[in-house]
Amino acid sequence: MKNFNYYQPTEIRFGCGRLSEAGEVAAKLGKRCLLVTVPAFAALEPVFDKVKASLADAGVEVAHFDGVVPNPTTESITAGAKAAKAHKADVVLGLGGGSSMDSAKAIAVEASHKGTCWDYLWFSETQPTEKTLPVIAVTTTSGTGSHVTQVAVVTNTEKRDKSAIYNPIVYPRVSIVDPELMVTVPEHVTASTGFDVFCHAFETYIHPNASPYTDIIAEEAIRLVAKYLPVVVKDGANIEARTAMAWADTLAGLCIANAGVTLPHGMGMAIGGMYPHVMHGEALAVTYPDFMRYTYRSALKQFATVGRIFNSALESESDETAAEKSCEEIDRLLKEIGMWLTLDGLKVPEDELPQLAEQCLVLPDYKSNPKVATPDDVSEILKSSYRR
Repeated sequence: MKNFNYYQPTEIRFGCGRLSEAGEVAAKLGKRCLLVTVPAFAALEPVFDKVKASLADAGVEVAHFDGVVPNPTTESITAGAKAAKAHKADVVLGLGGGSSMDSAKAIAVEASHKGTCWDYLWFSETQPTEKTLPVIAVTTTSGTGSHVTQVAVVTNTEKRDKSAIYNPIVYPRVSIVDPELMVTVPEHVTASTGFDVFCHAFETYIHPNASPYTDIIAEEAIRLVAKYLPVVVKDGANIEARTAMAWADTLAGLCIANAGVTLPHGMGMAIGGMYPHVMHGEALAVTYPDFMRYTYRSALKQFATVGRIFNSALESESDETAAEKSCEEIDRLLKEIGMWLTLDGLKVPEDELPQLAEQCLVLPDYKSNPKVATPDDVSEILKSSYRR
């Protein structure tokens, strides 16, 4: 067995009804909380009110920053950090999907350090310190895994670049995973975030930093996605399926926190950075059919296992056949959940594909792919993904 490390400092509170514990959790970490969310809308406004009441009942003074935007920007983070400073916040609670939780982490850094969050990216010499405000994550989607990772993704709109803070200091101290919060998530958001769960688990599974520990939880996350994602896309109120996907999301988040992601995530980050209107799950789904066919021969065992998870008839086939057929199984999943996409359909300008190809190789994720892509390889994947 290979040597490996596994680290997870986040206390996970999982299960229906756990949202009521938000105040108790926050009171252990501070007395002045910045609540970080998207602007209120009908489905989530009662949740916001419940959290505020829970915080107040626990004696925690709360200020509400509701300026989170999809694909959080440096501007939105700065606005949140100013709100945190004005409130003299000593704890930050991110409530929502990945954008809200990543915003909370980045705000926790910027509010307690000089400069902006962009000064503390994964490759920067200057890194966040112990001054970083403690973060609580309450997830309302099943997709990003942000509630159990050391990552905060941020977009610099001026640079058309999407990057991330990557530091153990931004792990949430506590995450609350309450599947009851997810029953109102719209169908397409459910599909997009749910496919992100699969990507996290699968890319960890084929990653060189994978370990026996992450293999176990990645395989379980993939099994749950295969069984429950099509169900929950069709019936969002199915609490069994919502709970299963919430658990799969958590497992997949634990995976990426300890191993990492590969080529599709680097490409997806580039797509989201240049075209912020594209959801992260969409940016992954659009390249996955071609990524699968590009990579499967270089990781036959893992691809074969995934193929068999999605189609038990492949149990009797060789690894070579099962691995090749896994590509068709993921095609089928994407079509079933309404995520069979093209770059053209996502309104990516065709004349910008060369520039996008260059951006796809900025993050080092591609280097961890079982088959390391060249610039020409990435260009071909993008061209094939443009129209189908």
